[in-house]
Amino acid sequence: MATVAAAKDKYRSFLDDEADNVQWRHGAPPSYDDVNQLFEQGRTKEWKEGSLEEIVQNAIKTWEMELSHKVRLQDFKSINHEKFNLIVNGREGLKGEEALKMGSYNALLKNSLPKEFQYYKADEESFESSHEAFRSAFPRGFAWEVIHVYSGPPLIAFKFRHWGIFEGPFKGHAPTGETVEFYGIATVKVDEGLKVEEVEVYYDPAQLFGGLLKAPPISISSSPTHHASACPFHSSS
Repeated sequence: MATVAAAKDKYRSFLDDEADNVQWRHGAPPSYDDVNQLFEQGRTKEWKEGSLEEIVQNAIKTWEMELSHKVRLQDFKSINHEKFNLIVNGREGLKGEEALKMGSYNALLKNSLPKEFQYYKADEESFESSHEAFRSAFPRGFAWEVIHVYSGPPLIAFKFRHWGIFEGPFKGHAPTGETVEFYGIATVKVDEGLKVEEVEVYYDPAQLFGGLLKAPPISISSSPTHHASACPFHSSS
């Protein structure tokens, strides 16, 4: 199991150049080798180097990496610490410390439906349990790409695709081996230094959970071994 990225990650900034100055969630920078391979094999767009689409795509990957793997908000270099706000599907925004405590999955999947209608109960999940649930379901990672960019800075609007191969159990449901994906749109407001001030995301969670809950439930005792998903340095998107 590789605990430190062996080479500079070509899609994410601030990952390999400051290991001694950052408090990493698992003690060292993560490796994105597996999900980078999934991304390159499954992407529907290959953007020209230096294009606005590539810049936006890499910027969001960098922000997601910091949110998932850096312990202290002060170590984030991709955001404006004072102004950062994350809004999902029109809900009340989350400030930087709130999003960091909650984790990316819980922040994106939290909803106000009655509990009996919730596909995923974010209020009952910790940062760690939420990430483990998706590492289990997607051992090769949960890849992300920009499909189209509608406007450039300071207010960037774009369409995205998120996908993974459902090869491990998810919340007691058997894997199908199929690609599970969903699409969404987002806006990102940046300051003069191109640091993120606000992220606003809209998507339909049913697209994601329709694939994850497709197979019948399985008992815990018959769940497949988590194999690669158990590695805390295996990153998701």
